[in-house]
Amino acid sequence: MSKVSRLAILLLVGTLAFPQFGMADDQKMDPKEKKETTEKSEKEVKKEAEATEPVQLDEVIVTADKIAPALPMSASHLDEKSILRSRAFTSDTARMLEGQSGVSLQSAGGVSALPAIHGMADDRIRTTIDGMEITSACGNHMNPPLSYINPAQVEYLGVIAGITPVSVGGDSIAGTIEVRSADPEFAAPGEELLTHGNLTAFARTNGKHTGGDIGASAATENFSLLFNGSRSWSGDYWDGNGRKVKSTSFGAENQILNLAARNGGNLFSLRLGRQHIFHQDFANAHMDMLGNQAEFINGQYEGVFAWGKLDAKAYWQDTRHQMNVRGDKTPGMDMPMETEGTNGGYSIKAEMDLSSRNTLRVGNEFAHFDLDDWWPPSPAQARSACNTGNVNTSTCSMAPGTLWNINNGRRNRVGSFAEWETDWNKQWTSLIGLRNDVVWMNADDVIGYNMNPAATNYSAYYLDAIAFNARDHARTDVNFDVTALARYEPTQTQTYEAGYARKSRAPNLYERYLWIKRSSMSIRMNSWAGDANGYTGDLDLQSEIANTLSATADFHDTARKKWTLRLTPYFTYVQDYIDAIRQPVLTGGNGATAANLSSTAGLVNLQFTNRDARLYGLDLSGRTSLGSFETAGSFALSGVLNFVRGESMDTGDNLYHIMPVNGRLTLEHELEKWSNTLEFDLVDSKDEVSAVRNKLKTVDYGLFNLRSAYQWKYVRVDAGIENMFNKFHNPPLGGVHWIQDKTGGTAVPGMGRSVYGNLTLSF
Repeated sequence: MSKVSRLAILLLVGTLAFPQFGMADDQKMDPKEKKETTEKSEKEVKKEAEATEPVQLDEVIVTADKIAPALPMSASHLDEKSILRSRAFTSDTARMLEGQSGVSLQSAGGVSALPAIHGMADDRIRTTIDGMEITSACGNHMNPPLSYINPAQVEYLGVIAGITPVSVGGDSIAGTIEVRSADPEFAAPGEELLTHGNLTAFARTNGKHTGGDIGASAATENFSLLFNGSRSWSGDYWDGNGRKVKSTSFGAENQILNLAARNGGNLFSLRLGRQHIFHQDFANAHMDMLGNQAEFINGQYEGVFAWGKLDAKAYWQDTRHQMNVRGDKTPGMDMPMETEGTNGGYSIKAEMDLSSRNTLRVGNEFAHFDLDDWWPPSPAQARSACNTGNVNTSTCSMAPGTLWNINNGRRNRVGSFAEWETDWNKQWTSLIGLRNDVVWMNADDVIGYNMNPAATNYSAYYLDAIAFNARDHARTDVNFDVTALARYEPTQTQTYEAGYARKSRAPNLYERYLWIKRSSMSIRMNSWAGDANGYTGDLDLQSEIANTLSATADFHDTARKKWTLRLTPYFTYVQDYIDAIRQPVLTGGNGATAANLSSTAGLVNLQFTNRDARLYGLDLSGRTSLGSFETAGSFALSGVLNFVRGESMDTGDNLYHIMPVNGRLTLEHELEKWSNTLEFDLVDSKDEVSAVRNKLKTVDYGLFNLRSAYQWKYVRVDAGIENMFNKFHNPPLGGVHWIQDKTGGTAVPGMGRSVYGNLTLSF
C-alpha cells in the first residue's frame, strides 16, 4: 500500500471518528443561556480547556496551590490513566510521551531516548524535573534529563509545544517538558497517621526485561515522608525478523526521598535522590555507557499570601559518567572516557492577582553547569611502545597521556521575566511576556593524548590543542524572548488561539568547546545525533533565535467530554540555527581528507556552524465517544496526526532528524474495573534526509499495540503486546546501526514483538 493511500485511510478514519463535528445542537444556544446552564465559572472553563489533552480519556485536576501560568492550547499532559498504563510497558520516561501532539522520539539507549518537539530536540527543549534543569554530562548525550527519573516516579508529565510562556521557558526554542514526582500527601485534620505503600513487579519478553519498584509514605497533618525506588534490567532486544539487535542492553535504578512540612499557607519540601545506571549500550554510537551515578538535593517553598503566591526552589545535582567500548562493538578495544558534571541553581516566581481580570507573574532564576570531560590513556596502549618514547607508531593513538575533551567547562545563566495575563471579557483572553537571559561560559586549555609535535600520525592533537588554546574561550550571550498569545471563545463549542514567540538558546559547552579536528577516531567520540558521525565545535557560534507563528482551532461539545477536534499549524524561522558543515580538509591529521567533503554515503566528520533555517508543520488531534452500553461498557476513539518539515535556508538541505508524517489511532474500552486499549501507529517513509550528514532513508510501516488492565481495590494487573504482529521496521529517528555496519549504511531496527505483564500491590 502506498504512503498516500495509508495517509488517506488515516485521515478518513479520523474524519469518521468525529461525526458530531459541526452538527452539535448546543452550538445554537444563546450565550446568556449558556452562562446560566453551566455550573462552572468562565475562568474555570478556560483553565480546564488549557489542561485538556485531546487524545486522553480524562484530565488531571490539580488541587495544590501552585503557580500555574495560562498555557497555550497546543500544550498537553498525560492523565492518570495514561501514566499508569505507560508505567507497565516502559522503563524509559521519554517513551511515555509517545502519541502526544507534536512530539517524536530519537532512539538512544534503553532509558535515554531524546524527545523532539516540532523537529527540534535535546537542548533546544527546556526539560525540568521537579523544577531542576539537568544538562547532559556526556559528549554523546547518553544521560539526557529524562533519564534521571523512572516512569514509576512520574506523577505529572506535560509538554508545551511551540509557543511557550516566558514563565516556563528560557534558553530553549522548541518548547518545554515538565516532569514532577509525587507531591507530598498529608493526613486530614484530626487523623493521627496516614500511611500508603505499593510494590510493583514486571516482566517483558523482548530482551528478557525485568524489574520493579517500591513506594512508601507516612504523614501527619503537618509532616510528610515519601520514598520511591525502582530497578530494571534488560538484555539486547530482538527485531521483527528475529535477529538480536546488539548493544541495546541496560540496567538502572533510581531512588527519591521526599520530606515535607506545611503550616497554613506555607509548604516546605526537600527531595533527595540518587541514580545508578549500571550499564547502557548504544547501537547508534561508537561508545557505550559503563556507568552513570548521580545524586541530587532539591528544596522548594510554596506560599500563599494575601497578595498572591510565591514559589522558590534551589537545587544541586552531580553526575559521574563513564564510557568505553563494550565487547559487542570492537572486541579488545579499550578506550576509557570519564565525565563529571554538576548542575546547580535556583528559581523564584511570584504570581499576583492585580484585579479579577489581570494576573501578573514575575520571576528570576539562575542555572549553573560545570563539566570536566577527560579520556585517560588506553591501558593497553600505555603499556606499549608509547611508554618507550616511540611516538611514531600508530599504537600511540590513545596514549601516553590523558586527553582533555572539555577542561573545566562552565556555563552560567541568569534569567528574568514578567508575564501579564488578562481576561478582557467573556470571549477574549491575552498573555504577553518578556524575558531576558544572560549566558556566560568559559573553558580552560586542553591537551591531547600525544602532544609531541614530532609524532608522525598524531601530531594532530598537538596542532589542534595549540590552535584552541591560543584563543580566548570566554563567551557571553545576551538573549531576549517575547511571547504574545490571544484566545477567542465565541461559543462554548469553539475556541481559537493565535500567537507569536521569539525564543533564543545559547550554544552548549560541547557545541562551542569541542576542539579535535584532525583525528577522525577522536572526533567521532562526540556524537549525540545518533548518526555515528564525528562532530567538532566552533568558538564563534552565535545563539539560536527562533521566531514562531502558530494558531489553534479547537471544536468540542459544551462539556468537553463527548468529542473534540484540535488543529494547530505553525511556522518557525530560526536565525543562526546550529547546524553542521563537513569538516574542512586539514593537513597533519588522519581524518580530514578530500573524501570527507565529497562523500555521499557512509560516515563523515562535521563541524557545528550557524545557518538560517525554517520549520513548519501541522498537529491534528481529536477524540470522540463511541457510546456507553450497560453490558459492553464504554468505547472511545482518539487520534493524532503530526507533520513537520525542516530545511536550511542557506543550503536548501534538509535538517537532521525530522520525523516524517506520522499518526496514532487509539480505540479505548472501559467496563467497570477493566480497561483495554488498541493502538495503531502509522509512520510514513522518510525521503527528505540531511545530505551533509549522509542520513539514511527509511520505509513506511504500521504497528499495533494491545494493552489491558484490571484494577481491584488493592491490586492492579497490566498486560499487553507491543508490535503485536512482529513487524520489522526502522524508526526514522533511530540513527545508524554502527554496531552492525561500521560503514554507516544500515539503520537501527526497531523492537519486535514484546509481551509484558505488570503486577502492582497497594496497601
